[in-house]
Amino acid sequence: MSPASPSAEKTERLLNLILALKSARRPVSKQRLRQSIDDYRNASSVEAFDRMFERDKDDLRELGIQVRATVLDPFFDDEVGYRIDSSETTLPAISFEADELVALALAARAWSGASISGSAAAALRKLRLGGVEVDEAIPAGVEPRIRTKEPAFDAVHAAVLARQPITFEYRRSDGTVSTRHVQPWVLKSWRGRWYLAAHDVDRGERRAFRLSRFVGPVRKKGKAGTYEVPPDAGVDVDLGGPESEEERGTAVVRVRRGTGHSLRRQALRESRVGEDWIELEVPWVRGRTERDVAALGAGAVAVSPDELVETVRTALAGAAQAHGGRK
Repeated sequence: MSPASPSAEKTERLLNLILALKSARRPVSKQRLRQSIDDYRNASSVEAFDRMFERDKDDLRELGIQVRATVLDPFFDDEVGYRIDSSETTLPAISFEADELVALALAARAWSGASISGSAAAALRKLRLGGVEVDEAIPAGVEPRIRTKEPAFDAVHAAVLARQPITFEYRRSDGTVSTRHVQPWVLKSWRGRWYLAAHDVDRGERRAFRLSRFVGPVRKKGKAGTYEVPPDAGVDVDLGGPESEEERGTAVVRVRRGTGHSLRRQALRESRVGEDWIELEVPWVRGRTERDVAALGAGAVAVSPDELVETVRTALAGAAQAHGGRK
């Protein structure tokens, strides 16, 4: 069993301690730390502060960050200051390929309506401050958006992260409602709907549950971290039944130079068409290929087969209409 995740308050305190000890030009005394960090300042006594500070140093040590003690004044060796070397928390330079930057920007924008949008924006700000150029010039009319309108999403998401068993009332397609006890594995979005892939405790097998069919609240059922998630947790879970994605041979699409990296990685054949376009022959996976092409907007064109062309055209028309445009 892995230890429970630290509380948000403790995480914030540890981050504040790291910043205080790393940014100071000289070692910082315990008294100054107590005055600067809220949790330390609000400790009920000096002894309570000392215990909290010692635990925090131990926690940082387990994370590989050493808090070093140094004598502040050579004439008074009982006055000790603390510091963290920059090398303890400095990561090597990070670089990204063009398609990886596009994926980062898409992910941040896709979560714009979700509860973690602030974290996504902060991540992009840190990338920019680190000298990474983030290209957000993505077709706004057809960008993918992750919708989290299902009331159960936040509770299920938290259970997945914590490996927390849960129970809930679930309405089947025939309208019947039953109580389910599961070990959450992963959340997956498929065809505009969110699904939970999980181990069904009562049935002893993996199952997928559509979040829109959850009835009432999601309740915790046991301690966090009490089970392991298999490496193939999201694989071979039937989300779509008879309408699931299927490979249909090959398709031909054209992408503008500098775009369509995910499609180009799948390409069976690639050739230049004029100055600005690249023609690709890719495996046609019904449902997925249409989404990949439509997501590029004016940066991609479906050439064949006719079914792919028509599906992409319909998807783009729908996106234009949803954003106030015309068909």
